[in-house]
Amino acid sequence: MRRLFFVLSLLFLSHTAFSATLAEYSFETPQQDDDFRAIIEEMRCLVCQNESLAGSNAELAVDLRNEIYDMMQAGQGKDEIIDFMVARYGDFVLYSPPVKPSTYPLWFGPILLFIIGAVVLMTILRKKNRSREAELSTEEQQRLDNLLKQSTDSRNADQ
Repeated sequence: MRRLFFVLSLLFLSHTAFSATLAEYSFETPQQDDDFRAIIEEMRCLVCQNESLAGSNAELAVDLRNEIYDMMQAGQGKDEIIDFMVARYGDFVLYSPPVKPSTYPLWFGPILLFIIGAVVLMTILRKKNRSREAELSTEEQQRLDNLLKQSTDSRNADQ
């Protein structure tokens, strides 16, 4: 029960901290506020890498949020800001990078690895089936018969 309370407390505090962080940014229109929130959710924190700019408290994330805020206050649109950030930090800054030759490994790498894994698995399974289906040589069959006979004889002797 304590653990559950602890986890719920952490979730509540992190949500409160996130809300407080975004509350310090004020905009003239709700559209600007929505665009700001969308941009910082789309952008990856370059320090944390698995968090968005909205969720990260790293110094660089705070600086980038401030820079995005300043750019929006200067009248730049969402697309201009995203283009600027990509030009400055590369496609890695986006959670969903565009499909282009430099990002093909990101988009198609997992599919390629899955296909390779499936082919390897099928090859291994086929080899196992073939080895099971192989007939025993005469020598192996005699050895097996002797082992079975010994097993049967030892059971009869025990009874």
